[in-house]
Amino acid sequence: MTPVELSRTVLRAVRRAVDAGELQVTVPARAVVAPPGPGGCGDYATNIALQLARPAGQTPRRVAELLTPYLVDVDGITDVVLTGPGFINISLYGTAPAALVEEILRRGTRYGYADGPDGRVVQLHCPHDLRAVVVAEAAARLLRSQGALVRTSCAAPLAPEWTAALGVRVDAAGPAPAELAVTTRPVPAPGDPDPLRLGRDAGRWALLHPAPHDRPRTGDEHLVQRESNPLFRVRYAHARTRALTRNAADLGFTAEPGPLTEPGPLTEAPAERAHHTAPSAEPAPSAEPAPFTETGHLTEPAPRTEPAPHPLLAALADHPRVLAAAAEHRAPDRLARHLVAVADAALPFLPAVLPRGAEKPSAAHRARLALAEATGAVLAGGLTLLGIDAPDHL
Repeated sequence: MTPVELSRTVLRAVRRAVDAGELQVTVPARAVVAPPGPGGCGDYATNIALQLARPAGQTPRRVAELLTPYLVDVDGITDVVLTGPGFINISLYGTAPAALVEEILRRGTRYGYADGPDGRVVQLHCPHDLRAVVVAEAAARLLRSQGALVRTSCAAPLAPEWTAALGVRVDAAGPAPAELAVTTRPVPAPGDPDPLRLGRDAGRWALLHPAPHDRPRTGDEHLVQRESNPLFRVRYAHARTRALTRNAADLGFTAEPGPLTEPGPLTEAPAERAHHTAPSAEPAPSAEPAPFTETGHLTEPAPRTEPAPHPLLAALADHPRVLAAAAEHRAPDRLARHLVAVADAALPFLPAVLPRGAEKPSAAHRARLALAEATGAVLAGGLTLLGIDAPDHL
């Protein structure tokens, strides 16, 4: 069961409780499911009981108790546990990772998008400020991904160099009607250094990655091709997933979702992730990036481990929720930081995808390749929503 399917299952449980007369509420259009927070358990948790408590005239805990019987009898769900004021924690059968990967590969870069228009019409208006325009445009992309019809406007015509350097555009320019408030007003970027000099990808990232209330940094750190640069880590992780697909083809196998390990558990990754820099040329099918120290000097290769992919699976499963939240709050920075989290969870896992030495490609290798390709799809789709390129080679 994928997160999308689980969300629909939760909504069906609400509908069944309403039909049985146990709840008097309007069934919501969406139920958010996400990895459990502190104090939670299982594979996913939902706050639907807290959302429905007030309209139902019940406590969140009571609403959760009413919904539990309609969840525990669903195929694919092994356990339902209530925690805190009314969080519903759900455990799934072990096929959940494969189902998640299948869902991502089926949806591709549109994983996490709404199924279609939802009838919302949103107007985003911003002052004549470069960062405000970039944030408004990215917020509009996010809202459209969640089914909204969006129109963007700026208080004055855009400077031609803004469009030339960062590719920004709006639907209309000029003073807004009195009833239309400025809806996008992040802290402006400093004029020195000029963010336009960073180019489209690094310039947009510099303006979108910080929270709206934080002043962005627009120095050369966004151009550095090293681990210290979050944009580099995201794009490098994507490029690595594409290289793995090419290398696997050279070895004669393709991706197929399934169990990620041979019999026996994967060993845990080291506590700290090895440092990576982009190789100067595409690695051989069994090669891994060389580890570097903070000063850039090559270190002795660490013993091979096969990192457990659970943090990566959790980050991928959380992607639809992040897109919905980033759209609702007009906060593309949430998506940018989520992409960094996905990349940081992926980089320790990717070296374990391909066979090593005399190993023959197995079902586990095909499943790991499928997970890597799903990761690449999420990273590419997220970068596209931010208006940033996701290159196949770095």
